[in-house]
Amino acid sequence: MKPLDHSVLNQLLWIFGIWVFMNPILWGQQYDPIVRHGTVIDGTAPNRLTANITIREGHNLRDRGEEEPALPTRTSEKTDPKAFSNFEPTMHEFLRQHRIPGAAVAVTDNGKLMYSAGFGYSDLSNQQPVEPDSLFRIASVSKPITAVAILQLVEKGHINLRDRVFLKLNLINTNDQSTPEGLTEITVEQVLQHRGGWDRNQSFDPMFQSVRFANQLGIPSPADAQDVIRAMLSQDLDFKPGNRYAYSNFGYCLLGRLIEAVTDQTYEQYVQTHVLKPLDIHSMRIGRTHLDQRFANEVRYYHPHSADSVFSDSIGQKVPSQYGGWYLEAMDSHGGWIASAEDLAKFAAAFDDPENCPILRKESIEKMHGRPEGSAGYEEDGRPKNVYYSLGWSNRILSNQRANRWHSGSLPGTTSIMIRRHDGKNFIGLLNTRVTPTDKKLGLELDRLLHKMVDAAPAWNMPAP
Repeated sequence: MKPLDHSVLNQLLWIFGIWVFMNPILWGQQYDPIVRHGTVIDGTAPNRLTANITIREGHNLRDRGEEEPALPTRTSEKTDPKAFSNFEPTMHEFLRQHRIPGAAVAVTDNGKLMYSAGFGYSDLSNQQPVEPDSLFRIASVSKPITAVAILQLVEKGHINLRDRVFLKLNLINTNDQSTPEGLTEITVEQVLQHRGGWDRNQSFDPMFQSVRFANQLGIPSPADAQDVIRAMLSQDLDFKPGNRYAYSNFGYCLLGRLIEAVTDQTYEQYVQTHVLKPLDIHSMRIGRTHLDQRFANEVRYYHPHSADSVFSDSIGQKVPSQYGGWYLEAMDSHGGWIASAEDLAKFAAAFDDPENCPILRKESIEKMHGRPEGSAGYEEDGRPKNVYYSLGWSNRILSNQRANRWHSGSLPGTTSIMIRRHDGKNFIGLLNTRVTPTDKKLGLELDRLLHKMVDAAPAWNMPAP
């Protein structure tokens, strides 16, 4: 008799576990986080009940019927929790409602850090709480950081916003007849504004084609950022550059390589030295894909789905999507940073006083928020759009020319948002999942919640010390 293949058996049990515990037809309800081979399967039950399952790491979930304990909160010693006493109960309810393992929030007002706290767990299996300085993947909240780096180099004369990206990178010979039409015309400004000509809804997102591009180039998978660009040199554009807006991670990948080309530094080194260090931000760095490579003080990420590994030593194997289903290191300049909520609060507050901003001139900040030309910034009848994407920021124009600026981010295992509000208040929200058992969109719910919590905080009605 042929010996039993335990790896196959474990995989079948893992798949069966997902189906059973996420199937409301069988259970009539869903259950608390269940771990299968290092992957957490998220769910919820009306009475906070849990399945009696043993986790492989050695931690036992509570027996069915046991009440869920209070969630932990860790508040920064630098802030006054009484001034934001509504945050803890509101965040705890939000985490329970959406079955979110952990979150971090930070608030500034006119350049001053007012509140910073961690809620829930950074690591469920070890019952490790989220701290105010816990590091999270921030996904596309990386884009405003890249935009600032580009604008610094514009100030120094190393880059012009009208520069043609592929020519500046010396990637294309203008006499090459095989070059896709329009590729040589794409400018730095168009890429910053997502007007470069790539539309992931019309074709695909190049940054999630690691295996395909590696095979195309004849190299081991996953394809890195430079490999992705090489592969895309033969890809037709989805629309004429500058013609309209279409969100593009690949465009910001190009900007990272442009920063490297003109500074002779890695993208990470340049940003850490010239963007983050002047703001007293020292813990931010480019994250790593694999769980066993996560940094000290970095949270663990939770996502209910698996994916095919993009790594050559495990191609074809199912892995937790957030830990091997895509290549984070290749996403550095469009979605690769890890940061604490306090780190991002410092970054957001840097622009509160444009006259004294330590990393950009006032004129550059105005340019950063400027309205794009054409349909990206204007309606068909010529009226300015109320909402538009500028150089690395989404903008909503309010009455009296006030504006809210923000950027959100999302990857399997990650939800993030950075908001710069018209009244001088900035707030950050970071989660270590992006799924919810409700029919709501988690990022949008987090956005609304932050506004409501900040507006309701006792801080704004307390007498000055």
